[in-house]
Amino acid sequence: METSFKINETSRNILLTFLENYSLEKLNTIPEGFSNNLIWNIGHIIVVQQMLVYKLADLPMIISDEMVEKYKKGTKPKHNVIQEEVDEMKLLLFSTLEKTRKDFTEKVFQNYNEFTSMSGFTMKSSADAIEFNNYHEALHTGIMMQIRKFI
Repeated sequence: METSFKINETSRNILLTFLENYSLEKLNTIPEGFSNNLIWNIGHIIVVQQMLVYKLADLPMIISDEMVEKYKKGTKPKHNVIQEEVDEMKLLLFSTLEKTRKDFTEKVFQNYNEFTSMSGFTMKSSADAIEFNNYHEALHTGIMMQIRKFI
């Protein structure tokens, strides 16, 4: 599992570069032909990781219900994100990962509600979810790399 955590950390460092190198205006821009923006993708990545790994394990998530409602599957940006939200996401990128690594090491994940993703991958444990999450983050990072070409 350590490799999965290292991959996730690498992914999160890439996401951090978007937050640090793009203005609020650019983070909030939805290019023509896209349904979301850079900041929505980052919020979505954070939310999905928490839902896949914690919610499906019947454990409390460390993100707010408000954040879940803004960035869960099927949502779109409804407002421009302000700097305070960007700052919160910067913290959550790594605090969620650190907590997951710690909880996995301490064997906190005991139960899991089996879930099949839209791509057809079935997760039967939090370990499966942690590994699948890397795939999900890579998909959205690819979308972000496309978006940045148009902003």
